[in-house]
Amino acid sequence: MTFTSLFGLPEQPAHERVLLTTDPATGLQAILAVHSTARGPAFGGCRFWHYDSDLAALHDALRLSQGMSLKNALADLPFGGGKAVILKPRGDFDRDALFAAFGRAVQSLRGSYITAEDVGTTTTDMRGVRAITPYVSGIPRDGAFGGDPSPKTAWGVFVAIQAGARHVLGRPSLDGVRVALQGLGAVGWHLAEFLHQAGARLVVTDVDAAKVERAVVQFGAQAAPVNEILAADVDVLAPCALGAALNAQTVPVIRARIVAGAANNQLATPADGDALQQRGICYLPDYLVNAGGIISVAREYRGEGDEAAVMAEVGRIAERVEELLDRVRVAGTTPARVADDWARAKLVQTS
Repeated sequence: MTFTSLFGLPEQPAHERVLLTTDPATGLQAILAVHSTARGPAFGGCRFWHYDSDLAALHDALRLSQGMSLKNALADLPFGGGKAVILKPRGDFDRDALFAAFGRAVQSLRGSYITAEDVGTTTTDMRGVRAITPYVSGIPRDGAFGGDPSPKTAWGVFVAIQAGARHVLGRPSLDGVRVALQGLGAVGWHLAEFLHQAGARLVVTDVDAAKVERAVVQFGAQAAPVNEILAADVDVLAPCALGAALNAQTVPVIRARIVAGAANNQLATPADGDALQQRGICYLPDYLVNAGGIISVAREYRGEGDEAAVMAEVGRIAERVEELLDRVRVAGTTPARVADDWARAKLVQTS
């Protein structure tokens, strides 16, 4: 992790706004990063996590918020990119009070940033934020579409894997396709359900051994050690944990022909995407395939659509995967670099 600026990522334009906020009464320490509002208010979830340092948290917020700009642009949503991270307190704390304080921080940005769930946060947390500010989504609503976006994220990854299998493996279905799942959190578990229903053969890992045991029983999955999942002998690798799993140490051991998962910022550096391509591995960029969640909370926030309509919109991620692979053939470069160029061109276009 190298910083050249506190205002943005190395060799990238500065973020529009980065708010560092604390609340001693509740223990809140949070970073709200607004990368771009070129397409509309910055929209992205709130991550609640233990970080090794304040700088590690800032780096995560900057990377995640930039990724949201690209994700929202490729999904043709009328929103820019932003993200919040809350540094999880080490000792005891009042969770309700802490998220109320976070809601006040969101409100202070006066609508330039809209929040929702991410790793470590729940619909209950977002209800608490909603009591303080209207700039939040991902909350179940009586008689209206809304709530936990993780099934939509998983569905988008699932249809992306289907499209990748058709193009790369020549497989018309996922029946018998071997898929390694790194992480069985909210999204990873839903993805495992979809894959199992489609007949895929699963290899799974998670830091929570109970989740792995449950997957073995429920899906007939093969368990793998956490430190061996990336090297599993499979057709598809689906990283569904935290970012930077694809790096100089791990890329050389990957045996899958396709990488497509729900985790954000899977590539540690752009060079890692090049290295995957050189090894004949098709990497489907995370912010393209995992956009189902933001599509869901965006439609909820705007009061648009219903379950069927949103699921259909998320399903069109498969079409974007197919278009990406067509663009890659023409450009003669990597999917990651083609997707970056495609998304950045859309940053100046509004829906």
